[in-house]
Amino acid sequence: MAELAEKTEAVASREAAAGTPAVKTVELTKKFGRTVALAGLSMTVPRGEVFGFLGPNGAGKTTAVKLLLGLLKPTSGEGWLLGKRVGDLGARRRIGYLPELFRYQSWLTAREVLALHCELAPLPRAAWKDEIKTVLETVGLSDRAQDKVGTFSKGMQQRLGLGAALLGEPELVFLDLLSEVEQVCDRVAVVDHGRVIAEGTMDALLGGGTAVRVRVTGLAQADKNKLASFGRIDDEGEQLTFASLDPERVPELVTEIVAMGGRVYEVAPRHQTLEDRFLQLLEDEEK
Repeated sequence: MAELAEKTEAVASREAAAGTPAVKTVELTKKFGRTVALAGLSMTVPRGEVFGFLGPNGAGKTTAVKLLLGLLKPTSGEGWLLGKRVGDLGARRRIGYLPELFRYQSWLTAREVLALHCELAPLPRAAWKDEIKTVLETVGLSDRAQDKVGTFSKGMQQRLGLGAALLGEPELVFLDLLSEVEQVCDRVAVVDHGRVIAEGTMDALLGGGTAVRVRVTGLAQADKNKLASFGRIDDEGEQLTFASLDPERVPELVTEIVAMGGRVYEVAPRHQTLEDRFLQLLEDEEK
């Protein structure tokens, strides 16, 4: 009877919060003494959206995630997850989380690791069998369910971690191992020094920009350094890639290379990648 009441309350809570964003923060700030780890983070992530949160080491990403998960208390500002204030236990039960650094007991089997997470959730014991079966199928580990985690490769352990994060059909999942952001995210926020410096859809963030790849020989390193006036250069020996170079400046670039004694064999446009744009934003921020 108690279990039925709990389920009814959970369904009612989900229905009430259905129209609210998955994540919302307003000037969320965290200080450690005089150090500002997160400076006024304000963002809204609608339900059903895959949202990327990018930034260099020390930018405040981990601090933001810990605040949202209720593992840290904000110095100031507010945040909501699934319509509830950050730290609400009911909301936390509906969230899955896969941290960047995790360790599973090497002597446990994959099924035992997932059973442990079912108990920690906590999920009703009667649902454990079906939950574990479903997530093992989802992450492609059904045939390794009885194998000890110590025999798993790093990739397999990451898949197991993803399975643990998906237990209980969470409404919101935080993944700190997402690498192919450009391929899967609907929107992205770039954070640096504890604040958002750019946010938007992939198309808007990339802005239709292009990079130019030049295959050239005969340039000394000092000559390549002088070409930095055309923008950031990815130097791969005979292949130089100029990120976010205005196409109108390509003839000027070729003329400059030839004047330095270089021989140009190929000039090819390349679609600006998220990494290109990410590095450009950080450079602009530093300037």
